[in-house]
Amino acid sequence: MKGSPFKSRISVLRRKLSSSLQDKSGAAWIIQPENRRYLSGFKAEDMQFTELSCSLLIDNTRLILITDSRYATAALEESPDFEVHALQRGLVQELPQLVESLGLRYLLFEEDYLTWGLHNRLTKKLEQLSPHVRLKPLNGPVEEMRARKDALEIKALEISASQICEILDEVIAGLKPGMTERQVAWKIDKLAHEAGAERLSFPSIVASGPNSALPHAVPTDRKLKKKEPIILDLGVRMNGYCSDITRTIFLGAPDPDFKKIYNIVRRAQLAALEQLRPGIVTTHLDGVARQVISDAGFGDFFGHALGHGVGLATHENPRLGPQDPVKLEKGMVVTVEPGIYIPGKGGVRLEETVVVESGGPRILTGNNMFYDF
Repeated sequence: MKGSPFKSRISVLRRKLSSSLQDKSGAAWIIQPENRRYLSGFKAEDMQFTELSCSLLIDNTRLILITDSRYATAALEESPDFEVHALQRGLVQELPQLVESLGLRYLLFEEDYLTWGLHNRLTKKLEQLSPHVRLKPLNGPVEEMRARKDALEIKALEISASQICEILDEVIAGLKPGMTERQVAWKIDKLAHEAGAERLSFPSIVASGPNSALPHAVPTDRKLKKKEPIILDLGVRMNGYCSDITRTIFLGAPDPDFKKIYNIVRRAQLAALEQLRPGIVTTHLDGVARQVISDAGFGDFFGHALGHGVGLATHENPRLGPQDPVKLEKGMVVTVEPGIYIPGKGGVRLEETVVVESGGPRILTGNNMFYDF
């Protein structure tokens, strides 16, 4: 992204943590990958869940990026606001010494991401210091910040959404009976690579016939057939930001049952979109769509939430579900994706990604492949 939004984000975080950091004896220790990138610009990804490519130490005056020699040069280039500390003997050995040298007495850690094993190993090392340093849980302030996008983020999401719509158009145009779900998924991957995407936002869902009754189906060698529903759920990551779109496609006219189900899902989606604006509570929107489906007699076949936030991660705050109400704010980017899934027969899901604006939702996923049965 052009410009640097990171200083302002750090300032917001410091204000959020002012009561915890005011005595200058504590620091936020950020290890969640999307949070690290959001605050520092550091792009490297963890090779596995237990291997950190980077972590951040943020207190009232200091910004430190902790990494190792594999990433040190990139860190210096990508995160110029941070002092880079390159590890020589590993995180568990060196983090306690670094913390001690900074005069810290506690670290605020991301409780939803730190593994139990790493927590235990670090606790033992920190307790050996004099005075000892404590680990205290940090309850999601960065995730709260990420829920509302700034102009640079929305621009990045627009680019990502535009790219996935182009890919989806090409995929749909090439669908033919006899192709396998895997072949379609491979084509999505190929087109994403050719488009210059960093990677897919998530493994593409290509689910046909009875497989489309599985909301998160994995592509198989099942061949596409005429008249059956084909759920295509895909996204790419461009410049760090994810896209997410779902369409249900038919090769030839579907049977009357699926025409009916498709129309119900589309009505549910449009009903929710009509009411989506700042100040509307997420549980209300979920209820609006769910009521349309329930009134049509399919309430037992819509088992997931209406939608979720999209940004540096495919699934982030806010969640549009029947629980945990949150008021939508201008600048939030969310999906609206009702579905009906009939076990053993098939399903229909339709998904848009939208920006919450004062006048209502602005749809980013401008692929208009909808049926008018």
